[in-house]
Amino acid sequence: MRRRLFLVGAAVATALAGTLSTTTAQAGTRPAPPPAAALVLPAPSGHHPVGRATVHLKDENRADPWVPSEKRELMVSLWYPAVRPSGTPAPYMTAEESVRYMASSGLDLPADLFAKVATHSTVDATPARVRGGLPLVVLSPGFGMPRATLTGLAEEFAARGYAVAGIGHNYEADGISFPDGRTTSCLACVNRDYPKVGAVRAEDISFVLDELTGARTAWKRGAPIDPERVAVVGHSAGGFSTVPAMLRDPRVKAGVNMDGNFRFPNDTPLDRPLLMLGQPGHIPGGADPTWDETWTELTGWKRWLSVDDTGHLSFTDLAPLAKQVGMPLQRLDGDRADAITRTYLTAFVDTHLRGRHTPLLDRPTARFPEVRFHRP
Repeated sequence: MRRRLFLVGAAVATALAGTLSTTTAQAGTRPAPPPAAALVLPAPSGHHPVGRATVHLKDENRADPWVPSEKRELMVSLWYPAVRPSGTPAPYMTAEESVRYMASSGLDLPADLFAKVATHSTVDATPARVRGGLPLVVLSPGFGMPRATLTGLAEEFAARGYAVAGIGHNYEADGISFPDGRTTSCLACVNRDYPKVGAVRAEDISFVLDELTGARTAWKRGAPIDPERVAVVGHSAGGFSTVPAMLRDPRVKAGVNMDGNFRFPNDTPLDRPLLMLGQPGHIPGGADPTWDETWTELTGWKRWLSVDDTGHLSFTDLAPLAKQVGMPLQRLDGDRADAITRTYLTAFVDTHLRGRHTPLLDRPTARFPEVRFHRP
């Protein structure tokens, strides 16, 4: 999983570097720096402007599982429907996060690549308020991957009226910047203990819910959140963490695993909605038996979908971003992969947090022939 991440960072950065080198050769001069918006996320389809805030959380009651001498700290990005844009574009990553993320590839490539991605959010825009509070989607990224890699999905949810909390699980990503100037790396990636990762992230998610839905919310200028309407969506390690999070915390009403192996004991029934969305390798009887094992323990609403011609990272921002620099990650068009992910995940969350049933989740459709339903 981590090697795949390295290759993706290298592919995107190499393509951009190659573009600059070609320009240099033609002009006979040193390469100019890339433009401020060298890469651009696909725009969300909802009608709300999107605001983004960033909060630093510290759990004084828990030692960090990877560095026990420290208390557990998290950085959380909050996207939300806004009254109007603030005028200050939200950065994709901090400069140092981009440096760490690119350095994880081990290649001498543009270090500021991901700091220059253009988003569709603005910083600290005035939140739109909804009677009863906003439904909340919690996002957990893949192992070693910054939370920013799910920004496009977060903006899609927020533009449709959801609050979204993207968790930076400390020491589990290559690049998490803190307000005091620290930027941490993925210490947990050195000696991987996947069941521990799932358990730690389940605790992180409960802590974030405590901090965002309590009487003294950590989101000081934010809109109220409805604690009865919470979903957790994760990619890879974040995806397999959804089940332990749901088993631990009854506030999580629904979960999504995007292409993550279920790295935990699959022996506890779960009666709440779960969507399993993956690449073609994640099919019944496929190379990963954990999906089959988990499926049998799901006793509530459940769907198992695979998307043709995709890969492990096709469900993140890296699919459309890699396309923009001419280095696609999968056979399926990167924007198409992104659109499928957004469409099916918003349909799932609308169904289970808002009660808006859609036939999209009932059966295959000619609109998306790449999506296959599995009912083992």
